[in-house]
Amino acid sequence: MVAYLIFGAVVAFAAAVQPGPFQVYLISRALTVGWRRTLPAALSPLVSDGPVIVVVLLVLSRMPHAAIEGLRCAGGVLLLALAVRALRTWRRFDGAAAEGAAPAAGRSVLAGALVNILNPGPWLGWSLVLGPMLVKGWREAPSHGIALIAGFYATMVASLTAIIVAFGAAREFGPKVERSLVGVSAAALALFGAWQLWSGAAALVGR
Repeated sequence: MVAYLIFGAVVAFAAAVQPGPFQVYLISRALTVGWRRTLPAALSPLVSDGPVIVVVLLVLSRMPHAAIEGLRCAGGVLLLALAVRALRTWRRFDGAAAEGAAPAAGRSVLAGALVNILNPGPWLGWSLVLGPMLVKGWREAPSHGIALIAGFYATMVASLTAIIVAFGAAREFGPKVERSLVGVSAAALALFGAWQLWSGAAALVGR
């Protein structure tokens, strides 16, 4: 059981710390509205991954390539929309106003969950790595499968929390630095969105 717990924790840490659309979204929110208001979004994978796990386990080896690329395109559009919002914040930057305009915790979690579920990463991770290991562990003993899931999500939430707090603390360097970082996060969201949309569309048309 310990081996499955460690496996889930290692995979989660690797997924959390590598740059990706979801991580950039969290960083952008932390810089814009602060780490306290962004912190609930660290729980987003608990919301978004449920449907992913169910679908992947039901059709583990039958998921069509087009479905993954369609998700990639949809995620690209969403990231571009978030980039536009971050750009508007950068242009009209006022740290106090941004803090006051922050969404409620529930909306923050749902927005993060939407970004995550439209990112091919969780789908690929659960279909290629975690799903097969979960099935194997569950067949050996249900406690093994539970240990894998517990290790994965405990580490994922802890790692995302650390990222949010670290980048949220950057706001303490002053409004000029904070505004510059918001601009960088807007550019990163735009680049990830454009790349995700282009790569998904190219794959769908067979290029």
